[in-house]
Amino acid sequence: MVSALATRVLGRVAIAIALLALSACVPTASPAGSTANAPIAVLGTENFYADLLAQIGGTRVIASSILNDPAADPHEYEASPATAKVVADSKLVIVNGIGYDDFMEKLLGASTKPDRVVINVQEILGAKDDVNVHVWYDPATMPKVADAVTAALARLDPQNAAYFSAQKAKYLDALKPLNDKIASIKAKYTGAPIAFTENVAGYLTDAMGLKVLTPPAFMEAIESGTDPAPADVATERDLITGHKVKALLYNSQVTSPLTEQIRELAVSNNVPVVPVAETIPPAFKTFQEWQLAQLDDLEKALAK
Repeated sequence: MVSALATRVLGRVAIAIALLALSACVPTASPAGSTANAPIAVLGTENFYADLLAQIGGTRVIASSILNDPAADPHEYEASPATAKVVADSKLVIVNGIGYDDFMEKLLGASTKPDRVVINVQEILGAKDDVNVHVWYDPATMPKVADAVTAALARLDPQNAAYFSAQKAKYLDALKPLNDKIASIKAKYTGAPIAFTENVAGYLTDAMGLKVLTPPAFMEAIESGTDPAPADVATERDLITGHKVKALLYNSQVTSPLTEQIRELAVSNNVPVVPVAETIPPAFKTFQEWQLAQLDDLEKALAK
């Protein structure tokens, strides 16, 4: 699966870059009262990591992201000169790893800086190369990234270490409603059968004890951009027409004619469809707000 993802990242289809300024306010003074240091340029390759950087860095950072287009397939991204400049200017960079954003290796290598800090989420988690790449859907991931970011910012801006620690505490507090909602859904719906078009939110549904009935080979084929076996397609369709699942979790960001057909089949058979995305949609201000909205939608679907 990883090799397929890497191939798609290097594919011929280029998507337009939109740099997301998550914290563009330049303070007249740092939280510690010093005006000597300008805000730090930081980069989260994916916009949910940029959001984390902005929340923890606060007024001491200017955060940007690369993968943030809600209508684009992150796996098909190709870097541009504009992207290269943002990477070159950044003193702290977060990459997901696991083959999801391999294009960053070349960009980071082309603009080496001895004082730049690169946080690789795969390395923080100790994840293997063949796991589900969408690790930000694991409730345990973002707190670990927050720890790494706080330490990195304190290294880059020591005089504001206490400020970063306080900001991290606020970030973690904002995650508590998500964890409470996950626990609530698990208590009510453990074992509830669901279907996926693609295994985007698998870590999240595992945390809630939901049972994914979609054939793994079907999800892997969709993610790698290949055609699922006819038998797997038939099984997926039967889950919906036979009302064997309580909801269909549908990747709203990366679609294909087949996934659209599956979604329409669910709608016509009154099986609730819960859209999930790979980056924070523009309608949401933070990672927490986005994830909580998706959890609310899933809970409503399961309640039906």
